[in-house]
Amino acid sequence: MAEKKVINFGAGPAKLPEEVMLEVQKNLVHYGNSGISVMEMSHRSADYSNINDQAQQSIRDLLNVPQNYKIIFLQGGGTGLFAAVALNLMGRTGSADYLVTGSWSAKAAKEAAKYGKVNLVFPKVDKYTEIPPASTWKFSSDASYVYYCDNETVHGIEFPEIPDTKGVPLVADMSSNFLSRKFDITKFGVVFAGAQKNVGPAGVTVVIVREDLLGSPLPVCPIILDFTINAKDNSLHNTPPCFAIYVMSRVFEWIKRKGGVSAMESAAQKKSKLLYDFIDSSNGFYTSTVKPAYRSHMNAPFRIGGNGAGDETLEAAFLKGAAANGMIQLKGHRLVGGIRASIYNAVTLEETETLIKYMKTFLEQNKK
Repeated sequence: MAEKKVINFGAGPAKLPEEVMLEVQKNLVHYGNSGISVMEMSHRSADYSNINDQAQQSIRDLLNVPQNYKIIFLQGGGTGLFAAVALNLMGRTGSADYLVTGSWSAKAAKEAAKYGKVNLVFPKVDKYTEIPPASTWKFSSDASYVYYCDNETVHGIEFPEIPDTKGVPLVADMSSNFLSRKFDITKFGVVFAGAQKNVGPAGVTVVIVREDLLGSPLPVCPIILDFTINAKDNSLHNTPPCFAIYVMSRVFEWIKRKGGVSAMESAAQKKSKLLYDFIDSSNGFYTSTVKPAYRSHMNAPFRIGGNGAGDETLEAAFLKGAAANGMIQLKGHRLVGGIRASIYNAVTLEETETLIKYMKTFLEQNKK
């Protein structure tokens, strides 16, 4: 039977580089000279210790992470970190500031409120289409930290620059744009990222935390989420998701071979520009749901027809036709509907162009 070729535009778990998967396949049964698979390997073994350390070092290399930051591999995904951030940092003053720009930061704020006082830096809105101007932000005077989601996967909003918190530790959820663009890690207290969006399979969450923020978790903080303990034990306090970390480490090496984070950023800009430019040139047939200055380079939600509100019959036909042409997981998140194309690092320029070509054909066949 001929192999079915598809282009995966899923928001996560998402496309991985084929080059990496073929490498993993080759070493699946026997890793190196170990005689066993990484899936069978003791997390206390020398072979796994090398994988763990190499993955950490790759992150340091790719992001120029200085030694006063610890790199930890945790479980629980972004949702687990919503609690972990508050449990590890809220005890400093008992309160925190949250910049809510979409569903994930809203969920993070709700979770943090279980452990302390949460101040919303700007008012709640009915629809997330932009980031309010910094001049309207209202920080509290006693925040332990300021939290934001750098890229909202559901609503397709990405911060164009790092928020200025005037010295208050800044925490960023970078799950869906981690290693897709350069940033200065020294401006952050904590950065975390669930791997399954952009750098690996589901099961592991990367945490980069500044050392001065360790040592004072809330008494109720479970060991599994305790940054201090997991940093001290080099992410080996309990059995980590060894295989997910191994695959992620291979993705890091792939990024290095492709030119590092700068190359990923350049590709993301090219892909997203092509897509948004076509959407904007379609005379309203396709409509971006986000104002141009805040459009994500990773997740592009859009509507088809309906005067910008979306024609569900037309959108269903679009998805059916896309699937017939080998393009999958383009359906928008259930909270917002419509269409969403996720163009992570592993999605190529050619694959993005294939989507746009289909969009052009669909427009020509359905325009009135």
